[in-house]
Amino acid sequence: MPRLSSSALSELVFKTAREQARLIADGEISSVELVGAHLDQIEKINPAVNAIVTMVAETALDKARKADEARSADEQLGPLHGLPIAIKDLQDTAGIRTTQGSLIYEDHVPTRDALIVERVQNAGAIVVGKSNTPEFGAGSQTFNPVFGATGNPYDTSKTCGGSSGGAGVALACGMVPIATGSDLGGSLRNPAAWSNVVGIRSSIGRVPALNADLGWANLSTDGPMGRTVGDVALQLSVMAGYDPRPPLSIRESGDIFSGSLERDFKGVRIAWSRDLGGRPIDAENSRVTESQKHVFEDLGCIVEDDEPDLSTTDEIFQTLRAYSYGIKHEIHMRDHRDKLKETIIWNAERGLKLSAIELAHAERMRTRLWEQLAVFFEKYEFLALPVTSVPPFSIEDEYPTEINGVQLETYLDWMWPCYTISVTGLPAISAPAGFTQDGLPVGLQLVGRPHDEMGLLQLAHAFEGETNFWKQRPGVVG
Repeated sequence: MPRLSSSALSELVFKTAREQARLIADGEISSVELVGAHLDQIEKINPAVNAIVTMVAETALDKARKADEARSADEQLGPLHGLPIAIKDLQDTAGIRTTQGSLIYEDHVPTRDALIVERVQNAGAIVVGKSNTPEFGAGSQTFNPVFGATGNPYDTSKTCGGSSGGAGVALACGMVPIATGSDLGGSLRNPAAWSNVVGIRSSIGRVPALNADLGWANLSTDGPMGRTVGDVALQLSVMAGYDPRPPLSIRESGDIFSGSLERDFKGVRIAWSRDLGGRPIDAENSRVTESQKHVFEDLGCIVEDDEPDLSTTDEIFQTLRAYSYGIKHEIHMRDHRDKLKETIIWNAERGLKLSAIELAHAERMRTRLWEQLAVFFEKYEFLALPVTSVPPFSIEDEYPTEINGVQLETYLDWMWPCYTISVTGLPAISAPAGFTQDGLPVGLQLVGRPHDEMGLLQLAHAFEGETNFWKQRPGVVG
């Protein structure tokens, strides 16, 4: 097989994951060439953005050689065969340092893979490194005391969001074609929006995870990120699927996401919300998302200005997040308080002080909310709203403290477009929706009916096909 030219390799890393997988399957490129091209891209671009924080280059190349041998021997290939992948530094990787962005785990090397890691590797993906994340994934600004901050590839003086920030940036810069992430209050969707890529938060249990602290009442889920909707669907096809150990695991194969995403949307009803009933949102951010409303109308959708009543979601989210932080950080607070950032301490203390009745009230409100949403989604198939309330802010700021003169009380308040949807339990996807006048990416959030990830992927795919924002590469790659 002839060695590809340097220019061909430079373009190869920006082809879609589906196209890269096809090239390998057809023998047009080798996995060694593909992994090598991405390692070269990491070496070239990563110093400017700090997206990949722990590398395993030699191991990745060795696995790539074995992948090529398997193909030559006509072995059955998985959907991700030979594709390099970045794993979020919150997710365990056997034999590869996993720090969670915390000094407490700075030298931690797991002995077992997280279930999502096990599944992508079983499908043929090759881990090249770990992607950066905030300390314990807390807050939507990717910085930590172990590795520092990750810059936005469209303007490195701005944040890339988080907590899957390193993953989003690595994708945008052609360092990897696929990446894992996770989402509690927006950690797949927010960084996807700010790196001009795609991230889907699926229903709890769609991508099952082991060893969760709160398996029966979880707000967090693992999931994929990619440059296109098709690439996200490709990953979801192997990440999703039933496992008997997590209690909320969905009994449906991930194979349903491997098919065509084409669909006729004529007559499909979409509720369009600018700000969920008057919540604070930056004018420029809003201008960009509002400018895309016509795309759905052009697709034949019936788009109406409407929104469900999500007024209880702030209290629900703050309570349930604090509850989860209390159990997650109880031992950290006791033994390593000096190694925790202030926002984690604040959140964990709130959780440790919660009363049983406060938690019960939150669960009751969440139950009533689900009942109301069931009625709302009888009328509409989808809800569209912003992913974020502001464009990417300074990398020097931990979080916004005000929007349009409205003072925010906590480090989480500005993330309302995402965490309100997390509370609902509905699947949601962030799709590239354009750029601010300063050239910063903005995302549109699409929300689907319960367990309807396929419909959500189809709508996002149709939107992507009309707009093609994903093709605009960040300035940092030249």
